Amino acid sequence: MSQGISVEELFRVREDIKTMSITKIVITGGPCAGKTTGMSWIQNAFTERGYRVLFISETATELISGGVAPWICSNNTEYQKCQMKLQLEKEKVFEQAARTMDSDKILIVCDRGTLDNKAYMTEVDFSLVLNELGLNEVELRDGYDAVFHLVTAAKGAEKFYTTANNTARTETVDEAVALDNKLIAAWTGHPHLRIIDNSLGFEEKMKHLIAEIANFLGEPDHMR
Repeated sequence: MSQGISVEELFRVREDIKTMSITKIVITGGPCAGKTTGMSWIQNAFTERGYRVLFISETATELISGGVAPWICSNNTEYQKCQMKLQLEKEKVFEQAARTMDSDKILIVCDRGTLDNKAYMTEVDFSLVLNELGLNEVELRDGYDAVFHLVTAAKGAEKFYTTANNTARTETVDEAVALDNKLIAAWTGHPHLRIIDNSLGFEEKMKHLIAEIANFLGEPDHMR
């Protein structure tokens, strides 16, 4: 790999942090799923439990808001290469920084992870991106300790679905449902994938998210 982080570097960092009580999780989901609110709940819930919580912001939103988008680059594949490389570099920096912190428990929370890219490409194009960047899909997937998927409001809470609160979101209800399904498929196979649906209302959805993360971390759940 000629530039950026290599698979070997990424997994050397992963091996280093395993001994330091550092956990890296992904919060993913379809459009208008509650990720932004979920991040606030995570910050409050796990800071109270003694964690230093670090957030890696959504790379696609950063790029699109900054003028780098699939419809501006020469093609979607070239855009996805940029997004994947930036995502990996951000994770590397956060993990390196975490290793310098004087804290017993550190939780790194990724607003989407590398396999989210797969939902926005064909299988052929995704394989092409991985090959050109020297990456392995299974290693990327399992480089996260846990994945929590928040189901789009377009599935079961349609009246709350909106594109107004995110300028990078353009999907119709049907498109949001299709994308949500693709995201679940992309992460299927991760040993700790949990899907948080809309069956009990939004506040209960947030409580369910916190309960699932607390359970994974072996922490008591104070909310349920």
